[in-house]
Amino acid sequence: MKILAIHASPRGDKSRTLQLLRAVIKGARDHGADVDEVDLCKLKINYCIGCGGCYATGRCFHKDDFAALYARILASDGLIFASPNYFRSVTAQMKTMFDRMADTIHCQLLAGKYGVSVATAGGPASHEVNDYLNGLFQAFGASTVGAVGASPAIPGAMEAAEKDAVTLGKALVDAIRTQHVYPEQQAVHQQMREYFKQLVAMNKRIWQHEFEYWQKLGEL
Repeated sequence: MKILAIHASPRGDKSRTLQLLRAVIKGARDHGADVDEVDLCKLKINYCIGCGGCYATGRCFHKDDFAALYARILASDGLIFASPNYFRSVTAQMKTMFDRMADTIHCQLLAGKYGVSVATAGGPASHEVNDYLNGLFQAFGASTVGAVGASPAIPGAMEAAEKDAVTLGKALVDAIRTQHVYPEQQAVHQQMREYFKQLVAMNKRIWQHEFEYWQKLGEL
């Protein structure tokens, strides 16, 4: 079982988000998973320019660290996304990665995978990032197992959240092992698949790669 943990705090080892993420990783590893950790802030990932090349060919013209990271994302069974709350959203580094994943949402390439989110905030609003990240997991086709967040400014919050984080890591492993089905999320997945299949079909002349992908699945 391969789990990839991606964090995007520019504070490095001083990051409280990373501290919380590593508690999730501990829970997953103690439960038997192989977990790799990736610091997005150490990678060179260029901005998406909206050229549509990935839709047409399945490849991006940028020569940077994204392709190798993306291959690891697609090869994983589970994913952990972690970011502090910067102005009610994820950091610029994480948003830049997501913007390069447009092909992922059009083809629902994270279908069958499981994810959890980790967030911290200066105030009581870590849930804003948790909700954003878990919403993206579902938009990409993955099932969300849960979330953990905390405000380090609140006394005792991090200590309590770290305990929850270890439990969350174990829950992620259990969900992957059992291929757990979340009925309420299945409806979302089906809706997303139908929407993007039709979108790709409408643009099949210019989005050849994506159209061929859905054709190979026998869904178009």
